[in-house]
Amino acid sequence: MKTFSSKYLFIGAVLMFNLVLSCNKEDISPSPLPSDNSARNYSGETVRNYFSLLCKISKSTPGFFPPQVARAYGFVGIAAYEAVVNGIPDAQSLGGQLNGLSSLPKTDPNLEYNWGITSNTAIAEMIRKMFEKKISPENLNTIDSMETANLEILSPGINQDIINRSIQFGKDITDTIYQYSTTDDGHESYLDPFQLPYTMATDSFCWVPTGAVTTPVSPHWGDNRPFLKQDVDNTQPMAHVPFSSVRGSQFYEEAMAVYTQVKSNTFEQIEIAKYWADDPFNTCTPAGHTFNILTQLLEEDRATLEKTSVAYAKLSIAENDAFISCWKGKYKYVLIRPVSYINRYIDPSFTTVIGTPPFPAYTSGHSCEMGAGSRIFTNLFTDGSGNYDFTDYSQLQYGFSARNYSNFNDMAEECANSRFYGGIHYQMDNSTGLQIGRAIGDNINHILNWPTDIQ
Repeated sequence: MKTFSSKYLFIGAVLMFNLVLSCNKEDISPSPLPSDNSARNYSGETVRNYFSLLCKISKSTPGFFPPQVARAYGFVGIAAYEAVVNGIPDAQSLGGQLNGLSSLPKTDPNLEYNWGITSNTAIAEMIRKMFEKKISPENLNTIDSMETANLEILSPGINQDIINRSIQFGKDITDTIYQYSTTDDGHESYLDPFQLPYTMATDSFCWVPTGAVTTPVSPHWGDNRPFLKQDVDNTQPMAHVPFSSVRGSQFYEEAMAVYTQVKSNTFEQIEIAKYWADDPFNTCTPAGHTFNILTQLLEEDRATLEKTSVAYAKLSIAENDAFISCWKGKYKYVLIRPVSYINRYIDPSFTTVIGTPPFPAYTSGHSCEMGAGSRIFTNLFTDGSGNYDFTDYSQLQYGFSARNYSNFNDMAEECANSRFYGGIHYQMDNSTGLQIGRAIGDNINHILNWPTDIQ
């Protein structure tokens, strides 16, 4: 895929400016209660602003490695959906559909609610709860200010009883979903992201540290409760190529392919590797990148509260479960990273294009999560072909040029290949990861009962 010229960068900068976190009143159009009081008659802008804020908070909060970030987005996305589900025609609550989630609070069908207000309250509350023990005072103040500013915009002309009822319903939704979140084995995992004590096996095929971090991230993450059991039970990878240090063996050739690729990378391939690096604490991680793409797509579509809430719920479930499934496989096989193998058996001076993250190789987390995300995007924005012309401006904030795509499947392939170009994954990690992610995305789209004809 090609990078864009300065003209397109300017356009991208303008679009990204529109996504910048802000509590200014003019950012959100007032949404008085419409005569047809359905969520499709409200703006989705407030929700998109919160998800942009999630990127900033994820990047700057200690303990939030990729699995922890995906989980936080997951529960925020569910809260956003459940806050407005009763305002979406023919929509069904995720209560009773998601693994372990029973019934949720219901609105009174004889009373009126402002879906913008219920959404505003529920999302703000859930973000606070997901980060509460490590969130910075600055970020907490931003959430509070955004919630207050949104409420001021959404309230004029609305009966105070409706306002109070809507706020209370948003709180009730968040309280219930938060209690659900505390039982998934990932609760407050950011306080102990390495899940110590953990002892890595010492066989020659096993992961060894590749940098300053000497223990792998979240070795028990695969034991977390997924939102859909099928996303883990039915997506575990087949065994990788048998490990061997013998020159000419299939495994040796997997490593040799990485070595040869890094040595012959083009400038474009190096740029792709860096573009998709998505390092935690420097960015908002792979999941955050994927959510930023969704936010941009929804912004360009001027999506309603209805479509925005459904879209984030789908991607939230997919990303959370993709990391659980991927991590379960990673710590079943605990496979050595290419750099460690190459240094040991091929070339001790070999270095990678980007840093190798501190966890086993098989399978690729990027490939899993973007494989899942690409299926969600395809379902939301295309006829099933994946064909969609768009430009990803989300990485401008980190100094990258925008990238142009015409198909979501191609974007996922580029993301997966980036780990090969970067020297940090074998090709088998990426191809298998994509298969797992795509299966998870398909599960989310087709097993759960979503409203049809969302607008």
